[in-house]
Amino acid sequence: MSGVNTNRLAETRDASLPVSAAEADYALTAAEERVRLLKFLTLFGIGGTEKQVVNLARHIDRTLFDLRFGCLSRWGELIDEIEQGQGLTVAEYPLQSFYELNAFRQQWRFARALRRERIQIMQSYNFYGNVFSIPAAKLAGVPCIIASIRDLGVFLRPAQLRAQKLICRLADKIVVNASAIRDWLVADGYPEGKIIVIRNGVDIGRYGARSDGAALRREFGLPAFAPLVVMLSRLNPKKGIECFLEAAARVHQQCPDACFLAVGEAYMRGDGEFKVDPLYRQRLHDRVLELGLGGCFRFTGMREDVPEILAAAAVSVLPSYSEGISNTLLESMAAGVPVVATRVGGTPEVIEDDQHGLLAPPGDAQAVADSICAVLRNPFLAARLGAQGQERVVREFSFDVVVRRTQDLYFELLDAKTRGGKRTHEWRN
Repeated sequence: MSGVNTNRLAETRDASLPVSAAEADYALTAAEERVRLLKFLTLFGIGGTEKQVVNLARHIDRTLFDLRFGCLSRWGELIDEIEQGQGLTVAEYPLQSFYELNAFRQQWRFARALRRERIQIMQSYNFYGNVFSIPAAKLAGVPCIIASIRDLGVFLRPAQLRAQKLICRLADKIVVNASAIRDWLVADGYPEGKIIVIRNGVDIGRYGARSDGAALRREFGLPAFAPLVVMLSRLNPKKGIECFLEAAARVHQQCPDACFLAVGEAYMRGDGEFKVDPLYRQRLHDRVLELGLGGCFRFTGMREDVPEILAAAAVSVLPSYSEGISNTLLESMAAGVPVVATRVGGTPEVIEDDQHGLLAPPGDAQAVADSICAVLRNPFLAARLGAQGQERVVREFSFDVVVRRTQDLYFELLDAKTRGGKRTHEWRN
C-alpha cells in the first residue's frame, strides 16, 4: 500500500444515512488526513502483547496512519522504544483500582482526549486495557473500537470474565491471536461474527544465525561446552516457571552436562507502579538450591540480547499454563532452536507434535523433562525439529503478514463505518 485516496471518502458516503455530529467530524478528518489510530495498553513491560504492539508500531505504514498511545502506567522497558525510538506520544491515565472515583475521572480524561484528537480507531489490549478504554471510547464517539484478548483467561476471576464480556459488547471487533481463544469466546457466548483471528508474527531477519555461546557461558560462569536449556518468559506461575525448575532437576539427573537459563524477571505492582518482586524471585532462587541446581541454573534477569541467547541455545522451553500465540515460541523457532512446550491455548496451532517441536501436558514436569532429554540426547531429532520449526515460522508467521492483516482490518472497519458499509477499493492504492 503506497497511499490513500482520501478524497473519495467524502465523495462516496451515502448521504441518506443518519449521521451524528461526531461521525460527521470523523468522516471529515478521514477525508483530510491520515487515519488517526490510538492503541491502549496497561503498561510497556517486555511481555508478549507489549512486544507485538511495539513491533506493529514499528512496521505500520505511517503514510496511512497517525499513531499514538495511551496506557494506565508509563512503566516498562519498551516505553523508550515507543517515545524515543519511534517518536510517538504516550498519554498516561493512572489509577489504583477500577472501584475508586479516580477511575471515572481518568476515563473522562481519556474520552475527552479521544474526542479532542478526533481518534478514528481505538484498539485496546487485554483485560485492564479493554475495561478501562472501551467505555471511554464509546462515550467519545470513536467510530471504530477494537478489543484484543490474547489468552484464555485462566487467571481472571469469574467477575472479571463477566465484566470483560459485557465491555466487549461495546466493541466493533474483537481481535484474538489464536483460534483456541476464538473458540473459547464463542463457547462463552461472544458473537462469532465480531471475532477476528490475527496470529502473532516475528521479525524473521533478527533470528537464524547460530553461535557457540562461549561469551554467554563465561558471563554466567557455566562450563564452556554445556548445552544450554533456556526459558524466555516473565517469571510468574502462569508461565510455568516452577514446572521448569522441577523439570530442570529431572534433566540434570539424566543429562548432567546441561545448564539452564531463566531469561526474564518477576514483577509485582506496589505503590502505584510495577517493580521487581524480590520475595518471589528469592523463593525461586531458594527452590533452585533445594533442587541441587545451584551450579548449573542461572536467572539472567531481563535481557535485550534474546537473539544472541537463542543462537547459543540447545533447547527452548515454554511450560505455560495459558497462552495465545507466544512470541518466545515463534522467536525460538525462527532461530532454528528445537522447542519443548506445553499443549495449551494456541501453541498446538504453531507446533505439531514431533514435527515442529515437542508438546507435553501443562504442569507435567516429568513429561517436560523427558522431552528436553530426548532433544539433548538425539542430535538428529534436534536438527530436524529446529529446521522444520524454522521453516514453518518463515512460511506462516512472518511479521509482514501481521501488518498486512491488521491494516486491512482497520481499513475495512473504517470503510464500513464511514461509508455505510459500501466497500470500495479507492481507499487504498
